[in-house]
Amino acid sequence: MVCIYCGGTTQVVNSRAQRRLNQVWRRRECTACHAVFTTEEAADYGASIVVRSPKAPGANGGTHAPFSRDKLFTSVLRAVGHRESPLEDAGALTATITAKLLKSRPGAAVSPTDIITVTLETLKHFDNAAAVQYRAYHKG
Repeated sequence: MVCIYCGGTTQVVNSRAQRRLNQVWRRRECTACHAVFTTEEAADYGASIVVRSPKAPGANGGTHAPFSRDKLFTSVLRAVGHRESPLEDAGALTATITAKLLKSRPGAAVSPTDIITVTLETLKHFDNAAAVQYRAYHKG
């Protein structure tokens, strides 16, 4: 990685895995200007996970679209809007749901039904009212 200040090369001084968020936190130091800064590395789910919709009657095949973490976050945020800290809760829940999708669906291809099912199960364990709210807007 290049330095954000001078464009020089950097070296990793400290690194920690953040398992809950599926990220890696790194402290870097520039070898040229000695500036220190922090980076967080995360997978690009839009390029890594494909959402496959079933084929419509009379169609040749189903459609494929990139996974949108933002769409998932928005629907979870709507469901947990009644809580004291909805943004933080929605962010953590979205990370948990995404990790469960990756572990349970080899090949990085999921269906919309898979997403709804995993989200609903996760919300039920977290807050039953949020699960009911989510279920009102999503069909499984």
